[in-house]
Amino acid sequence: MVKSVAIPAKTGTKVSTKSKAASKPIANTSLDSLKLILKAKHHDPFSFLGQHATENSYLYRTFLPQATEVSVKVANNWLKLEKTHADGLFELSSKTALKTPCLLKVETGQSSYETYDPYTFSSSLTQDELYLFGEGRLLQAYKTLGAQSMLQDNIAGVRFAVWAPNAERVSVTGSFNNWDGRIHSMRAHGSSGVWDIFIPNLTSNDTYKFEIRNRHTGAVLVKTDPYGFEFEQRPGTAAKISISHHAWQDQAWLEARKKHDWLHAPFNCYEVHLGSWQRNEQGHFLTYRELAQTLVPYVASMGYTHVELMPISEHPLTESWGYQTTGYFGVTNRFGSPDDLRFLIDAFHQANVGVILDWVPGHFPKDDWALARFDGTALYEHEDPRLGEHQDWGTYIFNYGRNEVRNFLMANAHYWLAEFHIDGFRVDAVASMLYLDYSRKAGEWLPNKFGGRENLDVIDFLKQFNVMVGEDFPGVLTIAEESTAWPGVSRPVYLGGLGFSMKWNMGWMNDTLSYIEHDPVHRRYYHDMLTFGQLYAYSENFVLPFSHDEVVHGKHSLLDKMPGDAWQKFANLRLLTTYQMTAPGKKLNFMGNEFGQGREWNVNSSLDWHLLGEAYEGCQWHQGVKLACTDLNKLYKEISALHALDFEPQGFEWVDCHDSDQSIVSYVRRGLDNSFVIIVLNFTPVLRNAYRIGVPQSGRYHEIFNSDANCYGGSNQGNGAELHAENTAWMHHNQSLVITLPPLAGIVLQLK
Repeated sequence: MVKSVAIPAKTGTKVSTKSKAASKPIANTSLDSLKLILKAKHHDPFSFLGQHATENSYLYRTFLPQATEVSVKVANNWLKLEKTHADGLFELSSKTALKTPCLLKVETGQSSYETYDPYTFSSSLTQDELYLFGEGRLLQAYKTLGAQSMLQDNIAGVRFAVWAPNAERVSVTGSFNNWDGRIHSMRAHGSSGVWDIFIPNLTSNDTYKFEIRNRHTGAVLVKTDPYGFEFEQRPGTAAKISISHHAWQDQAWLEARKKHDWLHAPFNCYEVHLGSWQRNEQGHFLTYRELAQTLVPYVASMGYTHVELMPISEHPLTESWGYQTTGYFGVTNRFGSPDDLRFLIDAFHQANVGVILDWVPGHFPKDDWALARFDGTALYEHEDPRLGEHQDWGTYIFNYGRNEVRNFLMANAHYWLAEFHIDGFRVDAVASMLYLDYSRKAGEWLPNKFGGRENLDVIDFLKQFNVMVGEDFPGVLTIAEESTAWPGVSRPVYLGGLGFSMKWNMGWMNDTLSYIEHDPVHRRYYHDMLTFGQLYAYSENFVLPFSHDEVVHGKHSLLDKMPGDAWQKFANLRLLTTYQMTAPGKKLNFMGNEFGQGREWNVNSSLDWHLLGEAYEGCQWHQGVKLACTDLNKLYKEISALHALDFEPQGFEWVDCHDSDQSIVSYVRRGLDNSFVIIVLNFTPVLRNAYRIGVPQSGRYHEIFNSDANCYGGSNQGNGAELHAENTAWMHHNQSLVITLPPLAGIVLQLK
């Protein structure tokens, strides 16, 4: 069996121990190179090791510190190399060139094995790849850099490549070479700053890092692979050789996605942190494959159209929720392998549920084994902390103006879309990227070349990112979490926008939660918090979010934000959900909101699923919230008037937005076919009998949803019988209805 490198731990054919060959001086012309090899300082080890032509012959050298004897295969014979230095240099002079790559038999004194010499393989990197990378346009850089399992000269192995332009020497160290940086020093590719080496016969069990010697200071750094696909278990930080074997079964989904009219389609997203959605009986994480059996049917049965996975790229600290990413191309092994994640995403697609990935291009942590000061310099980040550091989060900011850094992020987005069939990105903290003075005082930031506070490099990057996604992956969504009034976030690049598909409506979320937290007796004074949002509701393609950020850090759960006694808390929560699901805009809810979890989200434990169990005394309250949420989700999907014109003013019309004294709002939602439903919301605990509302058309109406229904835990007040429009003008309409409006509840009416 051919092995990769010479270390005693490798198993192989047992041989008798040979006497150590006498060390013999090498030529003076090579002595300096040898010293550099022994000290792991050689910038170009390929110029010294391997096979080289001399005046009258060929000289072959290999450096194997653990070896006692080395032979090279020539035809069917083994020729023994001469050990010319006691530290492990072996040489052979030949009149004719050896056939490359050279196959060696290595003896260590205890065992022997065979391996191909990495220094007898040529580089498989192309000039086109290096050029495009330097230009920032190598979208599939994840197939060039990192650890690529491949055949070279018909030999199986792994090509390692890394960008480290300020390195004097770069080596691959790993479980296959005793983490010795002298053995696999890499080849430099000129001004590109890229280094590579092909190492044969590695397996998916092998782990590795890059050892980098800075050419300015001589400092030696040991770094994990920026393009690593998989990593060892925490607290280890080494990358692993990763090979995918997943056979996708979602072609029908992908083909339908290309033609999907997402602008006029329902989008109702369930935000999930996989490590705390549900755990097993021992309190351990569910695996990706277990989640395919539990989470997928749960999301589908609840009626969600999409699931948003909080960052699942590799990160060392669970409490960071995944936002402190150290492995941008790595799938976190908390829940399994990359193929296991592919299996989960495939299962979602087969259940007709899209998968949105929470993506974090805004910053990266300062861990000294990851991206920070990667080659001893500020490579991925800015040197100046006024540009390169996030003060709030203690992290570094990417240097978006540097081609290779922009290429890293663009390729990362391409990787998740191409290799994992992700259906969209929710881009975190866009505001922090766009503004140079974000969360900074005067003097703590640098203006752009025009003297402004806008980060021009970020603007270019986001536009380029969104154009790439739209062109290469039709139907994939990009969603900005952007908390300011930056214009045109969700408008096309060709119209001057940033090009996102949608934007989180943080203003609506803040106003709505502030309003609902007031005691109903005081809500009359804050009525404009419910109505103000319509003034800007169509300036962007908005998503209405109740995300994880609203249920942590002392903000309370959604249920616990509600005022009043238990009955009022649950009624308020059902009313809040009704408002969200019927207001214009796409939807997002964090896990636990759908059944009224009472405590704040805790990343280190499962959701409180016991609240839904019959053994829990108040289970009917939580079951009622879950059922109401399920019914609203399905209503939202089935009734086009509730989703088709989410982004267009033609889809919304106030019936009455002025009844602040009674804290009631009513409005019409319309579809593309001019079908409509009427929503009436009562934000007080007072039953309103004989409440008149104007309606746009005569005829018979019926109540298709009532959040106060008995099955949801309500008081079961409402409109069970048909409602007949009267020819009484009211609220700018020629017809009107007289309805019963239940307390702290919302109803949806439809024309028969």
